[in-house]
Amino acid sequence: MDPVIIVGAGPVGLTLALALARQEVPSVVLDEGPGKDEPRFARTVVLREDTAALMERLTGVPLAEAGTRWAGWRAMRRKQVMREVKFDDAAEGREGGTNPAPLHIAQHVLTNALRTALADEPLVKIAVDSRLDAIEQEPSGVTAHTRGPKGTWWRGSYLVGCDGPRSTVRKLQDIRFPGRTAVERHAVAALRAELPWDGEALLHRMPPWRTSGPSGGEVTGRPLPDGVWRLDWLLPPGKDLVTPEVLVARIRETLAGWTGGSTPPYELLDTGVHTVHHRLARRWRVGRVFLAGDAAHCLGTLGTHGLEEGLRDADNLAWKLAPAWHHGPREALLDSYQTERRAAVSARLRAADQALPLLRGGGGLRAYVPGSARGHDVLLMDGHLGHGAIGAPGAYTNSPLAPQQLEGEVPVDTPRGAQVVDVRVTAEDGSFVRLRDRLGRNALLVLLIAPGTGVWDRKHWATAGIMPRLVAAVTALPYPAELLVAESYPGAAAHSVLLVRPDGHLVTALSGVRPADLYTAAEAALGGPVKAQAGATAQAGATEAGATAGSR
Repeated sequence: MDPVIIVGAGPVGLTLALALARQEVPSVVLDEGPGKDEPRFARTVVLREDTAALMERLTGVPLAEAGTRWAGWRAMRRKQVMREVKFDDAAEGREGGTNPAPLHIAQHVLTNALRTALADEPLVKIAVDSRLDAIEQEPSGVTAHTRGPKGTWWRGSYLVGCDGPRSTVRKLQDIRFPGRTAVERHAVAALRAELPWDGEALLHRMPPWRTSGPSGGEVTGRPLPDGVWRLDWLLPPGKDLVTPEVLVARIRETLAGWTGGSTPPYELLDTGVHTVHHRLARRWRVGRVFLAGDAAHCLGTLGTHGLEEGLRDADNLAWKLAPAWHHGPREALLDSYQTERRAAVSARLRAADQALPLLRGGGGLRAYVPGSARGHDVLLMDGHLGHGAIGAPGAYTNSPLAPQQLEGEVPVDTPRGAQVVDVRVTAEDGSFVRLRDRLGRNALLVLLIAPGTGVWDRKHWATAGIMPRLVAAVTALPYPAELLVAESYPGAAAHSVLLVRPDGHLVTALSGVRPADLYTAAEAALGGPVKAQAGATAQAGATEAGATAGSR
């Protein structure tokens, strides 16, 4: 079968290629550039626990050594500290601590780690200097044409546009991309300096040395390795140019204000202007063509980070393309990519848009409401720290892949459709591993909660009690599954059985071994029975043929 064509060699496209390769699906990455990334310390990404684990799992690189896990976060208004947060240290956070530290890393470092992992991956081909200019679809596949020194036609089973906010794939498929332009603008500088907060990030609103601009100004400081900091200044509305002189003045006054004296020594490494747009594509799938990352959505105001959502897009889509590539299309499963991911991103965009007038309104009566300033700071922190409606990753609570109410279903602390907690588990070979390390392997995960098993070798309990019945139930599932055992899981009683998708989202939790319920839940997670989708597959082929004619 033909490989998956991935258009765009940024972090999202490279992540999708690696995720597909881990599930034995070949791909071709069309890179319009030379295949290398210029170091830019003013372009960074903050990864939460789930996306950091995804990147480490795919690259095999301990990214905490290439980035910085923050020790804490503080929010200040004028000279007053409004709120302080201390994070679990790196080790405790990975062991499932209650408040794991975000990972801050330069984007080019992340991209280079992905490229290094792909260099040893025989299932992935990267075609450099290849710019897409045409797409043709038919029921059995998709063809893409690239121009450049080696312009040619590429044949693929599916095509995924990971080619950014000006996506050629989106335009060729005539997909609307409505939203708002220049929601916020930030002046950005990366510099090496000694600041009073060792390893702690800072949000400073209305600093006493600056009173102009929306809400009196706002600056964010985020530490990177080797004494490097990324500083972001919220700019007033408009299109005024940020000249080098203006930026240097902001750097000097900010560093002097934070250190309580004259400007300390610093080394300026990189600068830029970051413009935030809020846009959401109307469709994320047209036949065999999909959109992911900035090609499908743009967000980033109030501290939210769009790249993280793009990485979640890749993780969600990869495991759904894998069974389609290996066993034939499951249309309901492929359609669920748009349903789940578009709803999750839309909810964050909506929350940010609703909070924006409150936080950037410039005063008015709201400024005199008791407690309003503290409430505003909490909203902003939610975005920066990945909490609440603004910042938290979405749960697929209303997913079309969710099973109907099951007789044996029981509640656990993880809601149905949310990311599972990264507990220690015993694998089928008897080794102790992290639960998230077993994700993305072209298999469902079945997790038995069995207190006491962690202190005994697996050979002593693998054939005892309920295990033989559970092994038989897992073997009978309609999709490959791996049976894992954990001493405990938050909110789960002994002998509970959790079914987890390959992207780490909980399908259901059952009370004991219930083969019929487990089979029903697994079947639902794959989009329903295969036979029931035969008509949908034929109809999708007709739709693809129509889309092909329209694209030409």
